[in-house]
Amino acid sequence: MELLTNKYFLIALTFCVFVGSQVLQKRTGIKLLNPILISIAVLICILMGAGIDYETYSEGGEYIDFWLKPAVVALGVPLYRQLESIKKQMLPLLAAELAGCVAGVVSVVLVADLLGASREVIMSLAPKAVTTPIAMEISSATGGIPSLTAAVVVCTGIFGGMAGFKMVKMSRVRSQIATGLSIGTAAHAVGTSAAMERSERYGAFSSLGLTLNGLLTALLAPFILSILGYC
Repeated sequence: MELLTNKYFLIALTFCVFVGSQVLQKRTGIKLLNPILISIAVLICILMGAGIDYETYSEGGEYIDFWLKPAVVALGVPLYRQLESIKKQMLPLLAAELAGCVAGVVSVVLVADLLGASREVIMSLAPKAVTTPIAMEISSATGGIPSLTAAVVVCTGIFGGMAGFKMVKMSRVRSQIATGLSIGTAAHAVGTSAAMERSERYGAFSSLGLTLNGLLTALLAPFILSILGYC
């Protein structure tokens, strides 16, 4: 029983489950078998079945969380390699990103309101398309529920990673720049990871979309919510 609560064992278990999920998706080719989604479900079942509480698991999770930071910073490498291309198209990129930011916040807020969601839930959903730390800060500042926001952000990223490229293709968009930017804007880090698997160019512009959308949403979300009458 001591082995099951050992933080190093739990770290190894997490990696094994994730790698196994990746292998499963590659062998089956089923997009719904997203490695992140499958890993979350399997780990929850294992922890509940073994009677391991979250606090015990999170002791090992801190080591994984530590390496997430340099992993995110590493996304800047392909971005740097595409720097000249980005400089030449900075104005249309910023305009597209601004439109994506506003559309993302307004659409989810109006749909949630139409479906009868409470103000707290609406505030929690507003920053769904930015990376988790930024989204949770925005949610907290606007009166949302940060834990709900974190869950929604994960779901948004998983859905974007699974269906994003297909939806862009259905929209008859052929540009790698537009596709990468769209994926990063709508599906943040998870979408960017999927874009990296396609090519470095997709990944670079997805990283740009992730970064710019985080900055613009942090700056504009409270203002947009105020205009819509929610703040």
